[in-house]
Amino acid sequence: MAAVQSKKSRFAPTVGVIQPKIFGLPIDREILFSNHKNIYKKGIEKRQRKLFLKLPFLKHFLRSGEKILVVTTGYSPVTSLQKFVIGWLFVYLKRSMYVITDQRVLHIPADARYRYRYSIAEIPYAGCRSIEMKGNTLVAEYAGSGEKEKFGGIAGKEKRKIREIIKTVPFADGNHPAQGRSFLCPRCAVQLTPGKTVCESCNLKFKRKSTATVLALLFPGGGYFYTRHLFLGFMAALLELGLAAVIGLSVADVADGIQDRYLWLIPTVLALIVEKIVAIAHAREFVAEFIPTTKKISPAPAPRKRQKVNAKPAVA
Repeated sequence: MAAVQSKKSRFAPTVGVIQPKIFGLPIDREILFSNHKNIYKKGIEKRQRKLFLKLPFLKHFLRSGEKILVVTTGYSPVTSLQKFVIGWLFVYLKRSMYVITDQRVLHIPADARYRYRYSIAEIPYAGCRSIEMKGNTLVAEYAGSGEKEKFGGIAGKEKRKIREIIKTVPFADGNHPAQGRSFLCPRCAVQLTPGKTVCESCNLKFKRKSTATVLALLFPGGGYFYTRHLFLGFMAALLELGLAAVIGLSVADVADGIQDRYLWLIPTVLALIVEKIVAIAHAREFVAEFIPTTKKISPAPAPRKRQKVNAKPAVA
């Protein structure tokens, strides 16, 4: 793959005319449809085209001259504590798509079926000290802070090719402002400011951590419903209501003099507290991915050019 841009003779497209785009998205066909040895594979082309069906919105975010090299799946960064708390569910809660271009990595948080959730982030190569594949994990080290982020679960069908691609990309050289992963506005595609709940360019509003915290604390499943994780919301609501019912019955029995109910009351209260803490943490983390307050977002139209007004008076 180090010579990925030179071995044109190995590429054997299945169509007669080589198109530079798929569904209107600019691509490098020689890389996109080949394996890590730069050899064209029909199965790779089929899988990449299938993944592209999930990306009709992406044209709005691509820069002039930028080309897509490979698309893959995985999951967003997750801590060891989160894995311990939610178990295997993190694979579904954190599902993401990754678009590797010749300029950056685009991280797209998705739902369980890899559908776009109107949230997208970028990792520019120029802002990274290094990016490398370790097993099935993409590890990005940022030039400014030295912080590392791990993007796990990269599909095995693409990980070897990604490993070869990132050997050729230009990392931080001191001439670019250092930055890490930055989220982009789903309407106008400008970088969003961490902590801000309104896009400073187009005024699109995003959900708030404070609201997520209050809803998760006061209402069963409220934090998950707020972040549009409906299945988790229903499951959390059933669990919280069940624990609350046990607590209520135990308190009533204790009031009637049945002291043995303390054995049920104390652990049940602790379980409800832990569940609330986990729900609040999840809601706040989901909100940090800039969830718009509206469910459907249309890209902002390009600004119109002002027409020149002829100042000369018309000749009669």
